[in-house]
Amino acid sequence: MTWLVTGGAGYIGAHIVRAFLAEGIQPVVLDDLSSGHREFVPEGVPLVVGSVVDEELTAQVLGDYGCDGIAHLAGFKYAGVSVQRPLHTYTQNVTGIVNLLAAARRVGVDRFVFSSSAGVYGTPTSELVTEDTPTVPESPYGESKLVGEWVLRDLRVADPTFRTVALRYFNVVGSVTPEVYDTSPHNLFPLIIAQLRAQKAPRINGDDYPTPDGTCVRDYVHVGDLAVSHVAAAQALSEGRTLAEHYNLGSGMGLSVRQIMDAFRETTGIDFTPEIGPRRPGDPARIVAAADLAARDINWANRHSIQEMTRSAWEAACAHGE
Repeated sequence: MTWLVTGGAGYIGAHIVRAFLAEGIQPVVLDDLSSGHREFVPEGVPLVVGSVVDEELTAQVLGDYGCDGIAHLAGFKYAGVSVQRPLHTYTQNVTGIVNLLAAARRVGVDRFVFSSSAGVYGTPTSELVTEDTPTVPESPYGESKLVGEWVLRDLRVADPTFRTVALRYFNVVGSVTPEVYDTSPHNLFPLIIAQLRAQKAPRINGDDYPTPDGTCVRDYVHVGDLAVSHVAAAQALSEGRTLAEHYNLGSGMGLSVRQIMDAFRETTGIDFTPEIGPRRPGDPARIVAAADLAARDINWANRHSIQEMTRSAWEAACAHGE
């Protein structure tokens, strides 16, 4: 079995590539390397440099490698930046999935695992986000991911033989291997690591939220656990098993920004006091997800503690001099 992994040279995609290999599934990577890294792709895994927006190229790759399915992770993922770059966001995330699906239909590929996002929920009012929580995205990024889910839904209506599932990520952290680490300039873990390695204090944006310690509470999941469930979803689709349209991949329990800082202090042995800055506009006090459906259907489980998450992220980044 061969699966195309779009965005497979990125932090999350490269972990999924390795998870496919571990289960005997041959991955092929399509990545334009705008945020991915050629060195993240394991030796022996084909890497095609190009964009999912290019329907002709994508159809050629799917056909040349005899792909059975697609794990679609490629896209523009920075919610804050998407507000300034809406056209770019929609081109990469909406035109991209439409053209990718058109290419899949042309060559007869009918299994599709979609990397969606917790951004589709916006600022939820419920204590725990479930798959039934209303979707009210608040950025072009979140909107583009929701549109991607709509496209998949409508395609299934038009062709019930087309098998798809969307996986809604929360905050993905950690590393399975020192070869791959989070290089995002916007995510909390790499921001903390960069500050500590520069011998500077990390920053907390707001400590006056209605939470136990005043800092935002978020849902953090280990990238290795995320990768396991992508493989399980791909296998379920290949076996013809019925899946829900979408699943939350969350922890079911939140951690505050201050708790993350404390975990890094313990992990690194660096004694620091975070700087406190003002709130960032649009940051909700708490977002935590229930993931019971994913645990039931696609082998979802939280197998890593926060100490393992911070330690693996720190060690992988340090191994690369980051």
